[in-house]
Amino acid sequence: MQFDGTVLLVDDELHVRKFIGLILRQLGNPVLIEAANGKDAVEAYKREDPDLVLLDVNMPVQDGIETLRQLMTVDPHCVVVMLTSLANRQTVEQALQLGAANYIRKDTPKDEILAALRQTIVDCFSAE
Repeated sequence: MQFDGTVLLVDDELHVRKFIGLILRQLGNPVLIEAANGKDAVEAYKREDPDLVLLDVNMPVQDGIETLRQLMTVDPHCVVVMLTSLANRQTVEQALQLGAANYIRKDTPKDEILAALRQTIVDCFSAE
C-alpha cells in the first residue's frame, strides 16, 4: 500500500514532527505540512486541505481536542489521528466521539505506529 497524500502534522515539538515524518515516509511519498499548535493547524487545514491530519493533544496556544472540534466544523469528513504522550481514557473517548479516526501514543514502538497509520489509511481511504 502506497500513500502519497498530503499530511498535516501538528505537534509543538519539532523532534516529534521529524520522527513521525520519517515514519510517514515509509508509507509512500506523502507531502508533509507542519504546524506547531492547534490555531496554526486549523489555518493550515483551511489553506491546504490535507488528506490526513496527525494531531498532538497537548500543545500551547490551542490544544488538540479544541483543534479537533474546529477541524470537524471546517470539514466533518477530515481524517484525524490523535497523537499523545498521555492517554487517559476520558481524553481518548472524547477524541473518538468528536470524530478522530484513531488514537496513537507517541511512546508506541515505531513499527506499531507504522502499522496503526497504515490500517487507518486503509480504513479511511480504501473506498475512494
